[in-house]
Amino acid sequence: MSKAPPKKNDAVDLLDADHIAVKKLFQQFGKLADAKAPAQKRKALADEICHALTVHATIEEEIFYPAARAELHDDALMDEATVEHAGAKELISQIEGMEADEPLFDAKVIVLGEQIDHHVKEEREEMFPKARASGMDLVGLKEQLAARKQELVAQTDAEAAA
Repeated sequence: MSKAPPKKNDAVDLLDADHIAVKKLFQQFGKLADAKAPAQKRKALADEICHALTVHATIEEEIFYPAARAELHDDALMDEATVEHAGAKELISQIEGMEADEPLFDAKVIVLGEQIDHHVKEEREEMFPKARASGMDLVGLKEQLAARKQELVAQTDAEAAA
């Protein structure tokens, strides 16, 4: 059994914690879909997934990706990640505009999960190791990411309450 790398409490750890959390949500959704759970339960969980991914994509795009692009000098890697985000956002938009009892709802959430799995694998295996090996200030970036994430969550909560 291989040991997990030690936590560095940096931007990569913050982003990967999001990856782990959303993976668990997708697993829960898969169980609900398999069990033909009530539409309102599946819709609520899908909305939670979409919200988490939207916040995560926003902080990556606004803060992490520009820093990584400047430091890593790997335009192909960064371009691919950006296109993957665009594809995910398109599916998120479709899912958010649907009711869970509509045809293809479950399939769209499941496919979104598969796309996110692929994206996370590339970040974990390529982007994050390169970021850690670079001169990026990953601890400083973590603080920026966490602050922006908190802002976005508060903004979304305020909108939901209104």
